[in-house]
Amino acid sequence: MKSFGLCLFILLSSPYILQANLSSDYYTKTCPEFEQTLVQIVTDKQIAAPTTAAGTLRLFFHDCMVDGCDASILVASTPRKTSERDADINHSLPGDAFDVITRIKTAVELKCPNVVSCSDILVGATRSLVTMVGGPRINVKFGRKDSLVSDMNRVEGKLARPNMTMDHIISIFESSGLTVQEMVALVGAHTIGFSHCKEFASRIFNKSDQNGPVEMNPKYAAELRKLCANYTKDEEMSAFNDVFTPGKFDNMYYKNLKHGYGLLQSDHAIAFDNRTRSLVDLYAENETAFFDAFAKAMEKVSEKNVKTGKLGEVRRRCDQYNDYKG
Repeated sequence: MKSFGLCLFILLSSPYILQANLSSDYYTKTCPEFEQTLVQIVTDKQIAAPTTAAGTLRLFFHDCMVDGCDASILVASTPRKTSERDADINHSLPGDAFDVITRIKTAVELKCPNVVSCSDILVGATRSLVTMVGGPRINVKFGRKDSLVSDMNRVEGKLARPNMTMDHIISIFESSGLTVQEMVALVGAHTIGFSHCKEFASRIFNKSDQNGPVEMNPKYAAELRKLCANYTKDEEMSAFNDVFTPGKFDNMYYKNLKHGYGLLQSDHAIAFDNRTRSLVDLYAENETAFFDAFAKAMEKVSEKNVKTGKLGEVRRRCDQYNDYKG
């Protein structure tokens, strides 16, 4: 009987069992206007600020790849504790993404106080915005709780950087339970949004080759050098990840890679590495295959390491814990 009890305890404690508490209709009774409110606000915000979709998608990854989708990225630092938000890799996260989450949370709190978590709002907003700019429908479930911890020191090594080797990037995704195929599909998020010049400056200002790096289209490299000429003085200087259809979620990102229009060093690497090249070719030729793979990988990421029950809370404000004393 003891062994049975132990097995039962382990089973009930399994993260897969915890994830089973998530459901698409989680707020149907407790906050029936949640979905309608969320969609209306993200629509208005995207119309007013067209980069909101890309920014929110990036915010989603920076949250979920570090200990799961738990809204830990939204917590503001205090004099006593530096949060994930202030890790150096998160400094460039766009304000519009944080703003749209705050707007949704404020509106939902007025309708049903202390019910909808910030983590569910971030996942739901990302889903709606991806679809809004032409991307696939991502089936998301709700029921997450917000984290009780946000620590800057937990970020490093869990998010890929543009200058990392493909070995390093693959290892980061694998440590999160994601396959090479899922990694290639998720990197397709670069089909929208932009990157700051400092993230690819070493590629275009190559002193040994004034025509730009051999793997980049020379005319493209020349235009980027003009655009980023003053990037050391203006840190906000940036370029679209997809130079042809920057505001549309499509498979152009993969097509660009095959013709030397990859912006980041990691973009170039993924296009020509033996482990990833065939997938890039597939998604460049078949947008449906890309959309299907992206949606499935996003669903997987959104349910990884979910906090439920006493492992989290529903924050009244997304930027601070409920027991914050000021």
